[in-house]
Amino acid sequence: MVEATTGGGTLSGAAPASSLTTTALARYLFAALALIAIALAAYTLHTTPGRGARASFALLSGAALGIAFQRGRFCFYCILRDFIQRRDSGPIYAILTALAVGGVGYAIVFGQFLPNATAGRLPPDAHIGPVSWVVAAGGLTFGLGMVLSGACISGHLYRLGEGYARAPIALFGSLIGFGLGFFTWRELYISTLVRAPVAWLPGTFGYAGALAIHLTILGAIALLLLRFVPELPARPAGRITLARIRDSILGQRWNPLLTGAIVGLIGVFLYFRVEPLGVTSQIGSLTRTFMTDNGWLTDRLNGLDTFSGCATAVVNTITENGLLIGGLVAGSLAAALASNRFKLSRLTVRNSLTALIGGALMGWGAMVSLGCTVGTLLSGISAFAISGWIFGAAVFAGVWIGLKLRLESS
Repeated sequence: MVEATTGGGTLSGAAPASSLTTTALARYLFAALALIAIALAAYTLHTTPGRGARASFALLSGAALGIAFQRGRFCFYCILRDFIQRRDSGPIYAILTALAVGGVGYAIVFGQFLPNATAGRLPPDAHIGPVSWVVAAGGLTFGLGMVLSGACISGHLYRLGEGYARAPIALFGSLIGFGLGFFTWRELYISTLVRAPVAWLPGTFGYAGALAIHLTILGAIALLLLRFVPELPARPAGRITLARIRDSILGQRWNPLLTGAIVGLIGVFLYFRVEPLGVTSQIGSLTRTFMTDNGWLTDRLNGLDTFSGCATAVVNTITENGLLIGGLVAGSLAAALASNRFKLSRLTVRNSLTALIGGALMGWGAMVSLGCTVGTLLSGISAFAISGWIFGAAVFAGVWIGLKLRLESS
């Protein structure tokens, strides 16, 4: 699949804005049916005893996230790859914007949950993890896995809705990686994590101070990257028509600032209503349940169930996180159909093997780091966790090393 260019350029394969062919109408119809199915499923969940508003909100939030990811090409690997290989920093502003919006929103929500940030307590369930070499090793491994598999875990989920054939293989590999992580967890916890500090900026500087530091760092990064932002193509002047609106929404890649703002807002509202944004809790729980049921793990792993983040558990049902993931894939599918981006990609022995290995590396990295680029990085940094910055820097290093070693496979 050919990747979109940065900025406002038209995505390859997009239908001309000036005409609506029979094929385009069919695509819009199937996209509409997908959205209707999501809405009906959300309504059913809302009225189902034992599920209710939380489950419905998780599904709808996932759908909104899938649409934003697909239309904005919000894949951490693709974004970092474009900067490292092409010196194109434009897409990075989607991440920076999401973190800025998320930080402001989290500060407001935290103030409601925990008015006194310096009292020695942490806000409930937020992605605030231990600071140690383990999270750095997890991020580095995760970054290498991104290069090998062709996307991060969230990227594979939304590209699954685009027909990316490597995605299911990489996601299966992540299940294997989580299993390896569970096997290595006890030793890592006893040797390091049990004594590792959990650093949270508001605990030292208060909410105002933490938010000021957060926005200053993001602003400094944004200023440093301005020199690498390519010149955006000029758009012809003209009247606002339905065709031009359709082309802006479905034909062109969404502006990184808009995409990042949407992602950041979804993360804030999701934390307020359900749980912190993350995409690996259900995936890890599937592996943990399978291993526990077969006697490979005990019901409780030392320290794991006391940390916040993308928590795993022995479950025999679809959790809110699973509904979020399902909504993400379904939302991406609807957006891909409407924008003519759905296309089954070609599998080879090599790219299947690298997807599997890369997925396993990401699974291990996400397990020991208590989350992936969406959980530990995006939600963690938004929650003012030092562990999020360490994981993010390590992921960048892993992607850089992987690309320099030419590990990528299309």
